Amino acid sequence: MSTAGSRRAGVRGWITENVLLGVSLRAYLASLLTPLDIAAAGLVVVGLVLVGMRFTLGLDAVTSASQEQPWGLLLGVGLFAAVPLSATGYVLGSAVYLFGVKDLRPVVKNAILIGFLGYFFAVVFLLIDLGRPWRIYYPMFVSYGTASVMFLVAWHVALYLSVQFLEFSPDLFQWLDLRRLQHMARRMTVGLTIFGVILSTLHQSALGGMYLLAPFKLHPLWYTSFLPWLFFVSSIAAGLSMVILVSALNAGFFRDRADPEYLASLDHITMRLGRGAAYVLLTYFGFKLVTVAHENNWAYLNTAYGYWFLIESLGLVLFPCFFFAYATRRGSVPLVRLAALITIVGIIANRLTVSVFAYNWNLPDREWLNWKEFLIVIAVITMEVVVYRWIVNRMPVLTVEEGGGETTMEPHAQPVRS
Repeated sequence: MSTAGSRRAGVRGWITENVLLGVSLRAYLASLLTPLDIAAAGLVVVGLVLVGMRFTLGLDAVTSASQEQPWGLLLGVGLFAAVPLSATGYVLGSAVYLFGVKDLRPVVKNAILIGFLGYFFAVVFLLIDLGRPWRIYYPMFVSYGTASVMFLVAWHVALYLSVQFLEFSPDLFQWLDLRRLQHMARRMTVGLTIFGVILSTLHQSALGGMYLLAPFKLHPLWYTSFLPWLFFVSSIAAGLSMVILVSALNAGFFRDRADPEYLASLDHITMRLGRGAAYVLLTYFGFKLVTVAHENNWAYLNTAYGYWFLIESLGLVLFPCFFFAYATRRGSVPLVRLAALITIVGIIANRLTVSVFAYNWNLPDREWLNWKEFLIVIAVITMEVVVYRWIVNRMPVLTVEEGGGETTMEPHAQPVRS
C-alpha cells in the first residue's frame, strides 16, 4: 500500500476508534435514535428556529425586552447565572495546582471542562441577545474606555475563556495523539492557573460591579456597595457545588468512561468540597447580613420583596450552609449532593433577582418572561449538555493523571452513545 493510502487508512481508523467509538458510521448513527437523543434534537431545532426569528424579526419577537426591562432570561440565565456556575475551573484549579490539595486532583480536569463550556455558552447567549453580535469586540476596542466596567468584563471573559481552553488542551492533544503539544501544554498549567485566578476574581466581582451604576433601578435590598464581593464569594460556593453535583451525575451516566481511581475518590472529594462549601456559604450569608445593616434597609424586609429576600438569604444560603455542615458531619454523600443542588438553585435565583426581577422594581406592569425566550434558553443549555457528553465520551476527562502527566482510559468495552 502506498504511503498516501496508509495515511488515509490511518485517519479512517483513528476516526472510527476515537470519533465513532469503535463502531461503523451506520451503527453509530443508529445508536443516536433514542428517545432522549430525539428529544434533545427537537429542542435544539426549535431553539435554532427561534434564534433565527430573533435575528430576522428583532429581539422583541422572542423576548419581553424593553427600554425599562433591557435584560431577560437570555442574560439572566445565560450570563449572570452561568458565569458563577462556571467558576469550577478557577476554584478547583487554584486548590490543586496552587495550594497543593492533591486529593482533589481526580476532578480538576472535569472542573476545567465544565468551566470552559460554561463560559463558551455564556458568550453564545450574549451573541444571541446582542442586537449586532458582530460588534462583540466593541467594548474591548472601540467604545466605553478603560474606566468602564463593561470594558473590564469583556476583556476578562474573553481572556479567561482562552485560558480555560489552554488549561483543557492537554486532554485535547492526548485525544489527538499530539504528545509533544500535550507535554508543552502541561508545563504551562501553573502559569495559566495563576492568570486564570486573577481574571476570575476580577470578572466575577465586575459582574456585580455593573449594577453599582444603577442605584435607583435595583431594589435597595440587593443594591449595595458590597455587590462585587457578594458576586465573587457566591461564585466560589457555586463552583464547589457544581463539581459535587456534576461528579455525581458522571458516576451514574459515564461510569464506563471513568477510571476506577476517579470513581473511588468521588465520595471523599464530595465530603471535602461539602465542608468547604459550608464555610463559603457562611461567609456569603454574613456579607448579605452586613449589607442590610450597612445600608440600613431593615424596613424593606416587611415588604413583598423583603419576604423574597428572606427566603433567598435564609432558605437558599443559610439553610444549605447548615445542611452541608450536617451532611458532612454525618458522612452522608447523598445529603451533601442535595445541599449542593439547593445551593445552585439559590445562586441562580439570586442572579435572576438582581438582573431581572428586582431591576426597575418600582415600575408598574413589567413583563419578565416570554415562552419563546425560555425555549431558546432550554435549547442552548441542551446544546451545552450534548457537547459535554460528546467530549467526555471521547477524551480522558474522567481519569486521574499519572506521574508523567499522562492519563489512561480503558479500551472501549462497548459502544457509548455520543
